[in-house]
Amino acid sequence: MNPRAMIQTMISLASASLGLVAALAWNEAIKALLAEMHLGDSLGGLFAYAAVATLIAVVVLVWLGKIASRIGGEAAFEREAEG
Repeated sequence: MNPRAMIQTMISLASASLGLVAALAWNEAIKALLAEMHLGDSLGGLFAYAAVATLIAVVVLVWLGKIASRIGGEAAFEREAEG
């Protein structure tokens, strides 16, 4: 087995695992914030939660794409205007 491939795989798995932990932490933080605003279980609260989660995901993905392009890598997605 190629040691370099094994290390890259371990880094990928660790990154994914830590990403999941961070996502779960943000999940709990956003739920607590909505509960403080008395929107926790209401339909409006659920939509607010979905909107906040989507906004965070979009901002992070755009930011990571910019970083990837600066260091010479390829982003996982491209905007239509850039393609």
